Amino acid sequence: MDYGLTAFGVATGEEVAVRDVVTEYTEDVERVLGYGYDRVHRALPEVSVTDLAVEAGARALENVPLRDVDLVVLALTDLADYLYWDAAARVQRALGLSRAEAVLVDQGCIGGVTALDTVAGRFATHPDYDVALVIGANRTVEAYWNRLDTHSLLFSDGAVAAVAVRGAPALRWRASYAETDGRYADFFRMDVGGGRRPFAPGTGTPAVRDAWDVVEQFDHDADRVAAYAEEIDERTARAVHRACRYAGCAEEDLARLVLLNDNARTLAAQAELVGVPLERTNARLAARHGHFGAADHLFCLAGMDAAGELAPGDLVALAANGRGMHWACAIVQR
Repeated sequence: MDYGLTAFGVATGEEVAVRDVVTEYTEDVERVLGYGYDRVHRALPEVSVTDLAVEAGARALENVPLRDVDLVVLALTDLADYLYWDAAARVQRALGLSRAEAVLVDQGCIGGVTALDTVAGRFATHPDYDVALVIGANRTVEAYWNRLDTHSLLFSDGAVAAVAVRGAPALRWRASYAETDGRYADFFRMDVGGGRRPFAPGTGTPAVRDAWDVVEQFDHDADRVAAYAEEIDERTARAVHRACRYAGCAEEDLARLVLLNDNARTLAAQAELVGVPLERTNARLAARHGHFGAADHLFCLAGMDAAGELAPGDLVALAANGRGMHWACAIVQR
């Protein structure tokens, strides 16, 4: 399957300095600042995740006839605007893409990578599909989730859209690899609000399980927690290796490695395992903008391309881990 990304659109919340807002979220200021982030983006209260997705999509489609779009793939990280509701269909309608099939990808922070594989699959099975719009979006729902204190990533609000065109010569999708380990499916979830334990009066405000809950899963055994963290990094590196093999290249051939917009320590560890120098990763963009969940990889790819950092023929690996747990990597070529 041969397709390329021909245009991008970006929509983000207001940029704020982490140092200026950290005390709004936690008393553990030094720990949060130690993650190495300079800024995050926060959307206004009335702006939802699909509002961001529609804004980004409209910008990506500025030079594309809407009737030409055959497919919309929306990847979300946090909760959508409503329960019992299809966010992808709302985005399709709001953008005026009445001909397009709408697909929702809900695999947490990895969704922006697996969405590219979804596009490849739909193009392969639908020979009449020629143009797709793929969107990664994140809007932290602060009623349930502390954007600075829930994990060792600091969460930003934003969406990035890319136009994928069959046969386009630039930023070509070359290959994808993905794997899942369901042993960790319960590590990241909100215990109240689903079918097993619906919302009920008097239960208080539920919260998403955070990194400290993960530590409890290992009975506060430091060695087991460290082994789990190492496994996440090692399997991310393995995903890159296998995607490179599918694409017929090696890690040393990669011009750029785009990981999650993670904290500085994790980015350095994963880059070392893959064998790519840290300066050829998204470390600078991660520190500058924060973690956009499923939008990270498209955000960084769009930024690198717009800045002229990618030369023709350059290979870029987009690699991630996400709740589930899932690991994935996609290889694109400039």
